[in-house]
Amino acid sequence: MPRFFVAARPQDGLLMLEGENAHHASRVLRLRPGDPVTLCDGKGTDYDCVVERVGREAVACRVQDCHPARTEPKQRLVLFMALPKGDKMDFIVQKSVELGASEIVPYLSKNCVSRPEKTDKKVERWRRIAAEAAKQCGRGVLPEVGTVISFEQAVMRAGLCETALFLYENEKQTGLREALADGVGNSVALLVGPEGGFAPEEAETAADAGLKSVSLGTRILRCETAPVAALAAVLYAGGNM
Repeated sequence: MPRFFVAARPQDGLLMLEGENAHHASRVLRLRPGDPVTLCDGKGTDYDCVVERVGREAVACRVQDCHPARTEPKQRLVLFMALPKGDKMDFIVQKSVELGASEIVPYLSKNCVSRPEKTDKKVERWRRIAAEAAKQCGRGVLPEVGTVISFEQAVMRAGLCETALFLYENEKQTGLREALADGVGNSVALLVGPEGGFAPEEAETAADAGLKSVSLGTRILRCETAPVAALAAVLYAGGNM
């Protein structure tokens, strides 16, 4: 069933698709009166609707029912991702949203190869990718993609989550399985490093902030593989799979 995110609340039992949403509904999907469609407020509520009117600038949808979205994980998952080179972040954002990440925060680490002076356009593209992925996989929440912050800021914010994990390639004692054995908090932060890995002083900073250093196994994963593997493991441990 077609799915759209809308910002407005129902008025007189109607929700309106406007702008790009209206164009996609009327011109691409060719929806007609009577067709079913799901509209989501992006905050966890789904509206089951039928198309009532199709215009050039707007599509009116009659609300039949509303209920909490059934597709969101039990935990709030926040991915802190060191800025990778090239277009790898596009893939990371898309797959993280599909897996259930509530927020994706790019940050600059000491060993980041990519260090662009301006990231505004990149962030806007990542937000579009996140929105498209959320619609495609039926998310009930529109995930946030933050602006690029420093490593210190990322560590400080990650430490506020109930479960805060530092995915460290040099960790030899604690694996992700052991770290999650005692349960998963209501909020989970995953701090993933760049292509060059974390600097030793960054690992110390993360430990001082209360983040738990964990390993993803004996193999060194690519920076775009690590967050996907970690998110899937946390979802499983949290009872979402």
